[in-house]
Amino acid sequence: MSDNHGQTPAAWTAVITMLIGFTVAGLAVVLAMPWLFFVGLGVVVAGAVAGKVMQMMGLGQTASYHQVGAERRQEQAERR
Repeated sequence: MSDNHGQTPAAWTAVITMLIGFTVAGLAVVLAMPWLFFVGLGVVVAGAVAGKVMQMMGLGQTASYHQVGAERRQEQAERR
């Protein structure tokens, strides 16, 4: 298992942004404001996209030893 347990800039950005989006969407339901609900959902989607982009930029968690080993075994099996 990884030493950082997902504590990376990409993970923190995604989680905090999506938490804000869920909070806005929940508040919109209570206030009966449909447009604000969809804004909150948009923020949730933007958080997921931002986290993935940051991960692809190298700010996320790298593959663990077990994941890399499984990929290598699969490649070797395909070669045979």
